Amino acid sequence: MTPQRLCILGATGSIGRSTIDVVARHPQRWQVYALSAHSRIDELAAQCLRLRPRHAVVADDAGAQRLREHLRDAGVRTEVHVGPQALAELAAHPEVDTVMAAIVGAAGLPACLAAARAGKRLLLANKEALVVGGALFMAAVRAGGATLLPIDSEHSAIFQCLPPQRERWAATIDHVVLTASGGPFRQCDAATLAAATPAQACAHPNWVMGRKISVDSATMMNKALEVIEARWLFDLAAEQVRVVIHPQSIVHSMVVCRDGSVLAQLGTPDMRVPIAVGLAYPERVDCGAEVPDFTRLGALTFEAPDAQRYPCLPLAWQALRGPEGTAAVLNAANEEAVAAFLDGRIGFTDIHRVNAATVERVLPALPAQPALEDLLALDARARRDAQQQVRGLAR
Repeated sequence: MTPQRLCILGATGSIGRSTIDVVARHPQRWQVYALSAHSRIDELAAQCLRLRPRHAVVADDAGAQRLREHLRDAGVRTEVHVGPQALAELAAHPEVDTVMAAIVGAAGLPACLAAARAGKRLLLANKEALVVGGALFMAAVRAGGATLLPIDSEHSAIFQCLPPQRERWAATIDHVVLTASGGPFRQCDAATLAAATPAQACAHPNWVMGRKISVDSATMMNKALEVIEARWLFDLAAEQVRVVIHPQSIVHSMVVCRDGSVLAQLGTPDMRVPIAVGLAYPERVDCGAEVPDFTRLGALTFEAPDAQRYPCLPLAWQALRGPEGTAAVLNAANEEAVAAFLDGRIGFTDIHRVNAATVERVLPALPAQPALEDLLALDARARRDAQQQVRGLAR
């Protein structure tokens, strides 16, 4: 068996580390060809020492210099590159077979587009590529002949429940149900959330995630973005995507079929499962995850999201029904608001204030078929507006 050459974008994040864990269990199947990281240079250096990739990409020259010094001292010949253009070039490199797109935020969109246009097997953990790119990204997937495999646990669950032939999806699906854990504040008095700290917001009860995604889970903004992502991945109308809270995080999502049947994918809350599905599809491989013991699980419960506790969630359907580009505005605002919250500049409930106000104030004015530059310009405009609002709310 010839190993598949893998490019991991966002290698030092939680998805990147889990990907490396799965790959290490099957060295005959996958070879790590390239890695990227934004700021965790020491961790990236350790990964390069262990995996010996041909290439590595970092954000700036200072990080590149540090990484080169680490590698030179260890005698590792990984070639080090700098910046987003290098990311895109590696994602589309002729020697790369599979791209794990795990960069958090809109910054991952150009590299995702490059991989799609180059016809790669694209494992999409970067939900913002679809939230921001939408029609542009899916058009690139079709034009390039890429194989798009969702890595978010919810979208992977839906994908696993659907027929392998995409043309049969529309005839199968009545609607899909995304499950949400409810995050760390599910049982808190909503009146106390204004005083919530970053440490509390990042203390997810079930999943191990990065700080930004953990805050998104606490606000359920992550679920709002996943609603938008599901619309594009599965070619659904806004009303065909629904959300329920499932605190146990065992049912990862459900497909309600036109005949009334409900198909669900279940498993322990371990991101190595959807990663392994994406890497090996249509085969199945061991990934190290535990199998649920149904004799000990107890009840599996479901409840409607509380709009007072999770006011960010309805912004998803508002964005989908708005002008093209509204979702990109919402995503940009949220990235700025979460960064401000983690820095202690605004409160937890201010995240929704910034998101909602930015969507109201920044009206997209995109051409009929927007290019990447149009979307990035809209993203920048929304960020400036969100930053202005953050300054007005700053503590």
